[in-house]
Amino acid sequence: MAGDLEGFNFEQRHGKDRVRVARVWRAADGRHFMVEWGVSISLFSDCVGAYTRDDNSGIVATDTMKNTVYAKAKECSEQLSVEQFAILLAKHFTSFYKEVTAAVVVIVEKPWERVYVDGQPHEHGFKLGSEKHTTEVTVKKSGALKLTSGIAGLSVLKTTMSGFEGFIRDEYTALPETRERMLATEVTATWRFPDISAVQLKMPNIHFLPVNIPTKDNPSMVKFNDDVYLPTDEPHGSIQASLSRFWSRM
Repeated sequence: MAGDLEGFNFEQRHGKDRVRVARVWRAADGRHFMVEWGVSISLFSDCVGAYTRDDNSGIVATDTMKNTVYAKAKECSEQLSVEQFAILLAKHFTSFYKEVTAAVVVIVEKPWERVYVDGQPHEHGFKLGSEKHTTEVTVKKSGALKLTSGIAGLSVLKTTMSGFEGFIRDEYTALPETRERMLATEVTATWRFPDISAVQLKMPNIHFLPVNIPTKDNPSMVKFNDDVYLPTDEPHGSIQASLSRFWSRM
């Protein structure tokens, strides 16, 4: 919300973060389906009075937002995606409350995966996987919608055939060039709809440093031979890239 406040441009939002909800759907054949979501809600509304006149008549209580998450999850009798649930919530807040001019809903889905027993999918057994599914939706009063989805926490690694050489060297450069090293990263990726209009990647280094431990009596107690590493991610390099169509803005 933006408005006039004694000659200033004023913008505010308020909301509820880290609302945790799990939903289970039971199919007629006995199989269960479940999701666990961490929901954050931000509402823009015309409520300058709350800051200037102690007037909260334009405020949706954050506890109400929390309860709405559970109520809407209950109403979803059919299984739906995290994107569909985020859109459902955002549209509710912008249509149900005349004071709300826009809603932003961010959801992180925990990676629960079905367990397989003797090669067969278990009807109601699940285990926690690796990368999380993320989504962010913005819905305005006009109905305009912006949707971005992604993944976070996807750790990948290869133990050979990676190098780093030919980079800029100056008086502050101490890093030696190498044609052989371990490569590891944790991928955070987002993509924006409609279709795929933009993709963004963030891939910080997870370093695996060679271990060499010489002693006076044993100069080769631990002599590195592409085999023993010290895993560390502090400090780490950060790599980011984005690709978007000419008609899209990141």
